[in-house]
Amino acid sequence: MTPSQAPVRALLTNGTAVTVRELGPSDVSALLELHRSLPVEDQYLRFFSTSPRQLEDFVQRMVSPDVPRHVVLGALRGDRLLGAGSYVVLGDTDCAEVALVVSHAEQTHGIGTLLLEHLVSLARSRGVRRFTAEVLAMNFRMLRVFTDMGLVWTVVPDGDVVHVDLGLEACDRYLDAIAEREAVADVASLTHVLRPGSIAVVGASRSPDSVGHAVLRNLVKGNFAGDLYAVNPHAKSVANVECYASVTALPEPPELAVLCVPAKAVPGVADECGRRGVRALVVISSGVDADELRKVMHRYDMRLIGPNCLGVSTSSPAVRMNATFAAHSTLAGDIALVTQSGGIAIGVQEELRRLGLGLSSLVSTGDKLDVSGNDLLMWCEHDQETRFVALYLESFGNPRKFARLARRVTRDKPVLAIRSATSDAGQRAAASHTASTATPSVTRDALFRQAGVIAVDSVPELTDVLMALSWQPLPKGRSVAVLSNAGGLGVLAADACVREGLHMAELSEQTVAALRKLVPPAASAHNPVDTTAVVDDATFARCLDVIGADPAVDAVITVTVPTALGDPTGGVHRAEGKPVLAVRTGQTERLADEVPCYAEPARAAAALARLAERADWLARPAEFPELDGVDLTTAQAIVARRGEGWLTPDEVVTLLKAFDLPVLGGTFTTTAEHAVSAQRAYDAPVALKAVADDLLHKSKGGGVELGVADAAGVTEAFRAFQERFGDRLRGVFVQPMAGGGRELLVGVATDEKFGPLVVTGLGGVDTDVIDDRAAALAPLSTTDADGLLHSFRAAGAALADADKESVRDVLLRVAALAAALPEVVELDINPLVVSEKGCLVVDARVRVAPARRTDPFLRRLRTS
Repeated sequence: MTPSQAPVRALLTNGTAVTVRELGPSDVSALLELHRSLPVEDQYLRFFSTSPRQLEDFVQRMVSPDVPRHVVLGALRGDRLLGAGSYVVLGDTDCAEVALVVSHAEQTHGIGTLLLEHLVSLARSRGVRRFTAEVLAMNFRMLRVFTDMGLVWTVVPDGDVVHVDLGLEACDRYLDAIAEREAVADVASLTHVLRPGSIAVVGASRSPDSVGHAVLRNLVKGNFAGDLYAVNPHAKSVANVECYASVTALPEPPELAVLCVPAKAVPGVADECGRRGVRALVVISSGVDADELRKVMHRYDMRLIGPNCLGVSTSSPAVRMNATFAAHSTLAGDIALVTQSGGIAIGVQEELRRLGLGLSSLVSTGDKLDVSGNDLLMWCEHDQETRFVALYLESFGNPRKFARLARRVTRDKPVLAIRSATSDAGQRAAASHTASTATPSVTRDALFRQAGVIAVDSVPELTDVLMALSWQPLPKGRSVAVLSNAGGLGVLAADACVREGLHMAELSEQTVAALRKLVPPAASAHNPVDTTAVVDDATFARCLDVIGADPAVDAVITVTVPTALGDPTGGVHRAEGKPVLAVRTGQTERLADEVPCYAEPARAAAALARLAERADWLARPAEFPELDGVDLTTAQAIVARRGEGWLTPDEVVTLLKAFDLPVLGGTFTTTAEHAVSAQRAYDAPVALKAVADDLLHKSKGGGVELGVADAAGVTEAFRAFQERFGDRLRGVFVQPMAGGGRELLVGVATDEKFGPLVVTGLGGVDTDVIDDRAAALAPLSTTDADGLLHSFRAAGAALADADKESVRDVLLRVAALAAALPEVVELDINPLVVSEKGCLVVDARVRVAPARRTDPFLRRLRTS
C-alpha cells in the first residue's frame, strides 16, 4: 500500500467492513482525538502514555509526507477513525517500532489485528524484517494481538512494560492464522446472505412471468422460515404476501433484500436499502452501473451477490430459503453449488434433482462485484451442512489465495470445478518455450491439480463424480475389476479404465476358481469377467462378492444388460470398503444400496478415476523443503542491476549458481582471439553459442556450433557468426561440451495473478518437435516436483536411467528461484542434460522485468 493507491476495504470479526488507508497531515486532529478519548487503562503502548505535547509532535512526524520511513495506517468507517497503527524504521536497520491504538467502543472486533496485518505486509514490501513494541504489562488484550499473529515472536517482561519482538517472515503459521481470521469475518458477513432472518423482494410484480414474482413465489412455496416482505407500490399483495410502497415503508429493516427492479433503478433502490439498515443485497437485474452500485455498497457496508444472477438458496431447516427464479426448488442435501452462470446453476440443480441428490446452498455470483468465489469457499468450509462443494468459476480474482484456501478445504470436503474456457483462442505470444506453454488453461489446471480440486468438463461429468463421491468410498488404489453379463461391453469398460489411468486387476487363482463354480463353462473368469447372459441376479451378486473380496481389487465396475432370461442389475450391491460403480446402457440413476449407475462404461471409468485421484491427493505429504546453498542476496542484486530485459550469459550463470543449480558455465567472449583462449583453457572440444539481439532460439537461428576442437575451428565459427548476425552480434559464449544423456526442458513463466508456473518436458531439439510438457505452480512441494517428473508423456522413457533425485532437486530450486524473485518473468533451462550420474544445466536464458509486488494473502474485499 502506498499513499497513491486506493484504500482497501476489509472485514472485522463481526462481519462489518472498514476501510484501511494511510493517514496524512489532514488526519492529525482525528488521530489525536482518537488517542485522547481513550481511558488510561486502554492506552495500548507505553509510547502513547507520554505528555500530550510529545504525542502531538510524534504524530506530526509520523504523518509527514517528507518522512517515508514513518507510516501510519488508519481503520475508518465512513469518515470516523476507529483505530490507527504505525511503524517507524529505527535508524539504518531493518527493524521498526510499531504502535497501535483502537477506539474503546470498537475493541474486541479485531481492528488492531487487521491494522497490524496490513502494517506487516507493507513493512515487509519495503525491506523491514522485524517489529518491536513496548506494551504495558497489564494490557493483556494487546499482548494477545501480537502473540496470536502467527509470526515468530519473543516477549521480555521489564517491570510494568513488556518488550515484544516480531519477525515479519510470512511463514505457513502466519498465513494460516490470517486465513482463519478472514474466514471468521467472512462467515459472519455472509450470514446475512445465507442465513437471513428476514427478506424483502423489491420489484415483486403481480405478473406471473416476471422475475420478481418468481422469486417471491419460490420463497413462499419453500416456506421461508423468517419474515417475508414484498415491495411494490402498485399492489396490495403478491403471492399472498403483503406489499409495501417502498423499502422505507417496511415495518422493519429486512436483513436481506432481493432486487428485481430495472437496471437503472438499482443504485437508487440499493441506496434506500442502505439507509433503511439492510445488511445484504442480492441483485438479480443485469446491465447495472457497476461503479454506482459499488459506491452504495461501500457507503452502507452491505454485502452484495450479483448483479446479473439467478439468486441464492439454502436448504438449512432453520432458513428454508429459495430466493431464485429457478423453475423448480432444490432438494435438501449436502452439496454447495457456487456458479457465475445462472444457466449452469439450473442445469446442475435439475440433474442432481433427477438423481435424488440435493443442495445445502446455491449461490449464483453473477458479475461478482463483491462476494467472490473465495468468500463462498470459506463459507462452505465452515458450513456444517455442506459435505461437497461444486464450483463454476469463469475468472479468478485472487487465484493464489484460492489455491491455498482450496488446498485446506479439500482435505475435509471434496471440491469439484467445471472448467471453463480461459484461453484467448490459443496461446499468448511469448519468446520462450516455457512461456508459450503457459496458457490460461494450463495454469488453471495446475492450480486445480495441486490444490486437490477435482476438475471436470461438463455438467454430466460433475454429477457423475458427485454420485460416486456421495454414495461410495474412495478406492485404496487404481486396480479395477470389471464384471459384466455382456462380454463386448465389459471389454469397452476395461479399455475405458486403462485410458483413465486405472489398471486391470490380476485376479487370484482362488478368485478365478470360485468364479468358475458360479458361471457357465462358456464364461470368462478372468478380468474383465464375463458371466454370459444366462446368469440370474442372485448368481451375479455372488460373483460380485467373490471379486470384491479379492485383495488385488480396489474397485469394481459392473456392466449389465437386460435379456429375455433376466436382468442381473438387481444383483449389483455395495462391497465392503470398496467402491462399486454400475453401468446400464442408456440409464444414469441410483440403484438400490446407493450404487451409482452410468449410461455408458466411459462415464463410469472417468468417475472412478476422479475418485482414485482424490484418494491419491489425500495420501500426498505436502512438504515444502528448506533448500540449502541459496544466496538470495546475490540473486536479487543481479535482477536489480539488469532491471528489464534478457540477462547476459554470465548473469544467467551467476543467477542460477546463486540457487545452487548445477550449471555447466562458460566464458563470454567478444573477439575470435578471446574465444580461442577460452577453448585452450578448457583443453577440450567446446560449444560456441552466438549472443545476438533477438536471437532466443539459438539452434533454430543458426547460433550454435558444437564439438569445436581447435583454434582454427573456433576462429571459423566466430567469423561465421559475425557474417550471419552482423551488428546484432554481441559476443560468443564458449562452453566445454557436456557429457551424454537425455535432454529436458525446465522453465518458468510468470502470470501477474497466478504467480510463477514451473514447466518441464522434453528438451533440446525435441522441444520444437514434440509438445510434451507438464506444469505446476510455484512454490513446489516435494510431491508436486515428483508429480512433474511423471506427468509429461515421455517421462518414463526419458528418465528411465536418470538420477531422478537430482532432477527433482533442480525443479525445487527453480521453483524457489521463481517464488523468491518475481522479477524473473521468463526462464528457460534447455537443455538440462540428465543421466545416471546426475544432471547439468547446459544452456539457459532469463528475462527480468520490474515486479509489482503484491500480497495475495492480505485481508481485503474485492474491489473490481
